Amino acid sequence: MFDYLIVGGGIIGLSVADALQTRRPGARIAVIEKESELGTHQSGHNSGVIHSGIYYTPGSRKAELTREGRADLVAFCREQGIPLRIPGKLIAASGPEDIERLRALQGRGVANGVDCRWLSGEQAMEIEPHLRCDAALFVPAAGVVEFREVCRKLGERLTMRGGTIRTGSPVRSIDSRSSSLVVITGSAEIEARQLINCAGLHSDRVARMAGVEPPVRIVPFRGEYWSIREERSFLVKELVYPVPDPRFPFLGIHLTRGIDQRVHAGPNAVVAWKREGYDKRSFLLRDTVETLLFRGFWKMAGRHAGRGLAELLRSSSRQLFARSLRRLIPELTEDDLESFSSGVRAQAVARDGTLVDDFLVVENERTFHLLNVPSPAATASPAIARWVAAHFES
Repeated sequence: MFDYLIVGGGIIGLSVADALQTRRPGARIAVIEKESELGTHQSGHNSGVIHSGIYYTPGSRKAELTREGRADLVAFCREQGIPLRIPGKLIAASGPEDIERLRALQGRGVANGVDCRWLSGEQAMEIEPHLRCDAALFVPAAGVVEFREVCRKLGERLTMRGGTIRTGSPVRSIDSRSSSLVVITGSAEIEARQLINCAGLHSDRVARMAGVEPPVRIVPFRGEYWSIREERSFLVKELVYPVPDPRFPFLGIHLTRGIDQRVHAGPNAVVAWKREGYDKRSFLLRDTVETLLFRGFWKMAGRHAGRGLAELLRSSSRQLFARSLRRLIPELTEDDLESFSSGVRAQAVARDGTLVDDFLVVENERTFHLLNVPSPAATASPAIARWVAAHFES
């Protein structure tokens, strides 16, 4: 029997296992993952950005844990020899409304202890010569890394220190006993004293299996990326972001030179009809029915119908996608875009249609469920893991 059983072999689940091993060296810890490899979903389908913590409401878990976790993530990568770059990024504003939002964003950054420097449009061009804007914030702490490589190193360290990883182990059901839980997977029964749910896109389902009715439903949002043709990638030196709309937990379409030196553009945000629907044609009846029967989805859709339609149109048109990018880099054209990958964000939506912005957990006597840990969770993962591990010491 294990002391701790962690469901989900992404960066959050592996980081939680790592933190528990550090705090409780003698504990028997296992991570189960339904796929054949670690970090294959949200941890392996993202822009690879190391976030600074500038965007998040001061005093929120996101703000506090991102600031703490970023430093630990960078230290871990350097210790383990994982390639990363910390060039900083520009958040660019054009027009009076953007300038006003950028001022507010700078205030958040200062409140969160993030170094963010106001630049004129001309000063921003000294960093990104092809950018056109009226003003920008330069955030030196932002960088890029390959988060799937972080998962691989965490997995190696977990097993080296005596932990167990079982891939190819989807959770089918969870049975409660007097002093333990039994998790039935596709091929085994695993008994544990405590269960920690880090299942991402399936976290609400795992919670229900464990007898917890979550106050939210996971609604998957696909984020589609393009890459800039190699011969035109000189147009972007590092990381260029728009000013985000504060009504949404998404950061808008941005341009990122990844650890592979390719420049990626995206993501947009459209509802996916499969929880792991990385392709526009992806569809799973169960996932679609669950979304459409959830009243909170319709309240959200009605509240943000205009934005949703705009995202759908941009998803279907490379020309419209390129037009969004030209707000930042006017020289970019649709011919500069090449198809790339997509990611799916596990977005928790409340029954009243609210897009949950902060990290969210629920628990009962023997289970702990992380129900909303989207971006910047990868950056914040070491601090999130310590926070979870500390819970079991109280």
